Order: sequence, then C-alpha cells, then structure tokens
Amino acid sequence: MSTEVGADVVVRRPARGATALRGGRLWRPTPYQAVGFLFWLAMTLAYWRVPQCCDAGQHAAVVERLRADLLHPRHPMADLPGAGSPYYSPYALAEGVFARLTGLGGWEVVRLAGPVNLVVLLTGLGRFVHTLTPRPWAPVLALGATTLLWGTEPVVWSGFESLLGMTTSLGYPSTAAIGLTLWAWALTAARARDTRRVRYVGPSGQRGLTGYAALGVLYGVIALVHPITFVATATGAVAVVAGRQRGWCTAVTARWALTCALALLTAAAWPYCEVFALAGNASADTIHRGLYDDLAGRFWLASAAGLPALWLRARRNGPRDPLVLMFALDCLVVAFGWLSGHYTYGRVLGMTPVAPQLALAVELAAPRPWRAGRRALGAVAAVAAGVGLCTVQAGAVVPGRLGPVRFAQPPDWPSYAWAARYVRPGEPVIADGYKARRMLPGYGADLAAPTWPDPALDERERLRRLADVRAYLADGSTRAGRSAIARRYHVRWLLLTPRRRVPQEAVVVAWSGRTGEVLARVGGGPTRTGSGPGAGGGVGTTR
Repeated sequence: MSTEVGADVVVRRPARGATALRGGRLWRPTPYQAVGFLFWLAMTLAYWRVPQCCDAGQHAAVVERLRADLLHPRHPMADLPGAGSPYYSPYALAEGVFARLTGLGGWEVVRLAGPVNLVVLLTGLGRFVHTLTPRPWAPVLALGATTLLWGTEPVVWSGFESLLGMTTSLGYPSTAAIGLTLWAWALTAARARDTRRVRYVGPSGQRGLTGYAALGVLYGVIALVHPITFVATATGAVAVVAGRQRGWCTAVTARWALTCALALLTAAAWPYCEVFALAGNASADTIHRGLYDDLAGRFWLASAAGLPALWLRARRNGPRDPLVLMFALDCLVVAFGWLSGHYTYGRVLGMTPVAPQLALAVELAAPRPWRAGRRALGAVAAVAAGVGLCTVQAGAVVPGRLGPVRFAQPPDWPSYAWAARYVRPGEPVIADGYKARRMLPGYGADLAAPTWPDPALDERERLRRLADVRAYLADGSTRAGRSAIARRYHVRWLLLTPRRRVPQEAVVVAWSGRTGEVLARVGGGPTRTGSGPGAGGGVGTTR
C-alpha cells in the first residue's frame, strides 16, 4: 500500500505490479555497483593467480611476528627487537589478530587481505566521486581512468594502483591506506559543505562534533597504516577543505582544528612506533631515487587525457577547485622530494594522477549532446585508455600472449616453501639472491642483514651487517672469518644462488629445481627433513 498525506486526511492506495508483495520498489544496482562488483571479482581472481612477490614477503613477515607475539613483536626481518618499527601499524595488528584467531600464516593472511582492501578502495572511490558530481556513470569512468590511464612504462611500486599494479599490491597496507584516504576525502567534503554552526547534540545520530572527531581519528589511522601515503592524504584533505568550505568563522575553524588535533593525537598515541620521527628519516631515500626516472613514460597517458579536463575545471570553478588544488599540492610535494634529495616523497607520485583522472571522469560523465571540445576530450581519453590497456595493463587479466599480441605480465617470483621446510622460524639466514632476501622472512626466518631500512634498527648497524654478509660471501673469505661472522649473528643457514660457491664447512640439505639455489646448514644442531619438490638433491653433501 502507498500512502499520501493531505492536509486533513490520509489516503492509502493499493500498490500495483510485481513489487506489491514487497511493499516498495524493486532494488536495482547502480552502474557503479554492477561494474564495481565485476571488477572486484575479476581483480580478486587475478591477484590470487599471480604468485606473491616483491614486498609481500615483508608484509607476511610482519604478520608472522605479530602472530608469535602481539604486544612485543620482533623485528620483521632480523633477530632483533621490533620496537619502533612503523610496519607494526593498526592494519598489521588487525592482521596479526586474525592470524592468531584462524591459525593462518602470514602468506595466507596477506593473500586474503587483497579482496578486503579492494572493497575499501572501490567503495571509497565511489563515495568520493559522488561528492564531485551526482552523475551515475562518473564513478564507473573514474574506475577506468584510475586503473588504465598511467603511462606505457609499468610501475612496480606499492601505492601505484594501476590495473597491473593491483595484481601484486592488493594485499599491501598501501592499498588499504589509499582506500581509507578516499573515504576520508569523501567524509571531509560532506562536512565542508555543511556551513551550519555545529554543536554536540548527543547520541541521536545527528551530525555533531563527534563526526569531526571521528574523521580526525580516521586520518590518524591512515598516518599509521602507511605514513608516506598520508602525505598525499593530508594534501588532499587541505585541498578539499580549502576548495569547498565556505563561511569561515570561529565555529568552523574550531571543528576543523578538532579534526587535526584528533589526527595528531591518534598517530602520537600509537605504542608500537613514533610515526612523526619518520619525517626526518632519510634512510630510505636512496631506494626511492628510481621513482623519479622516466616520469614521462610512466605518466604521459594520465597527463594527455587528464590535464585538459583539470584545466577545464580550473577555468570553470577557479583555482580553488578541490581537484585543481589537490594536483598542485601533490606536484609541490614531488618537487620538494626531488630538490631536497628526500626521494621517499616521490611515493606521492602514486596519488598525483588521481586528480586529473577524476577530473576526466567527471567531464565525460556529462549528459549528451557534447560540445566539440568535450567530444575531442572523449576521443583522446578513449585512445589513451586503449594504449594503456594494450601496452601495460592488459597483462593483469589476460595471458602473456593473445594471438600475435604480447602483453606485459606481473612478476613471476619463485616460492621458497621448499627452504622453509628446513629453516625454523627465528633462525638467521645468509642469502645472496635478490628474491630470496625479500621472500624468506615471510616464512618466519630471520636475515643476518635486513634488506630494507627500518627505524627499529639503526641504519649504521644495518649497513655494518650488510658489509659483514658481503665479506662472508666474498670469494677470498677464510673459514675463520666466515665462522666469526656466523657466530656474531647466530647464522644457521645459507641460501645461495648457483653462481656462489658453497663454503667448505657448510652442508647442503636441499636445492630448488627452478632457481638452482642451494640451502646449506652451517654450525651445529639437528636438521629437519623435508619432502616435496625441491627438497632433495644433494642432501648431506658438500659442494
């Protein structure tokens, strides 16, 4: 039954049609809900298809350490205390709790985190785009732009959420941080539009200061989950507030000050690390120098299609348009990283194309008929998306070769489960392979020299350990020198590539048929037996 309320009488009319039994309209998904679900399904399968690689070992190692001890986890990669490591974030703690409750290992938890992070990312994208325009197809176009419009050179870094990049990074904290960032921007935009004088109104559900406080906590959580992403989060928040907030007064300033204060308090109160100390930490700058290489090849498609749309917004709305401000501030951060030598700020490049990509989506979601300029913009965008798909991104969901066309593929790294059958969690290993050093900690093993800088370990000590490992592996090393280094770091195992000679005192216990790497035991203690592929070949022999 439907109801109409008049001045003096209530008239009930019978409901007609197929929805009469339900008493309302039949629910239909929006275009973005339908496309987003199909995208989530396809990318989840693509992510699970690709062998875990790159930074996955680091994040799996964090879960393993938290699974062993939630309150006092060890260093993610070495037999050292983990106090002060930024890897132990609220996101990682939630994963650690999940691992303890389910009994799953770090690799399984990182794998399962991918679909969850993708839900946060997709819903956040849809919510933020709806603050820019009510056009129903705008989020769909935004999804296409943010995954396809990058460049013709692949970028294999976490925080760069292209279609190909998602196949390796969906389970990373950076993906969760980006999804939460989009949600935070959407909530910020909703409050920036509200120019009423807001006061606390109790638990009735009406908007009050509690909303601004909760938003501040959300920003603080993002800063803890992935600190470098938070730099882009903060510049985006400033752009949204500066571009949308009108009617500034004492009350308006006070509520945004509350948001900032709660964000700082949340980040400062986290007991596992001092996140603000990372601002002056330059230990990772050298690693991130490569982010500034070939910027044109990595971002020219986003620039060719997105910058004209951003210029149209600036011309129509003025320089205070949120997307225009966001892009300008991100560019300033990237330039600061280059000019100052703090190349870690180059990680903001993963969020810099978002503003022009979303500006393009909003422009192309306009109802037809289009003027000549918008038609030309649509043609450029279609060609750019096609180029991006065929040159880089298609490899995420299609085989390496489709007929005469060959597509770039995600990294295909080997598993080191064969070595983990022998190496107990917490036993130190010396490895000389690039991939082995990044994957072994995910199985619970420790490295004599951690691969990545970490504030939990003084950088001078890490470099000293790396120098000792190089001395151990040097061709001219002596047995006495190797034994001293092994005793210093309690080394029990060597994992060596075929180009490296196994020391005379080591005993080979297993080898990999795929990579040719050899696992050898040094020092005393029992050896566990393994089984399965890669567990045989030279057990108990020397080489």
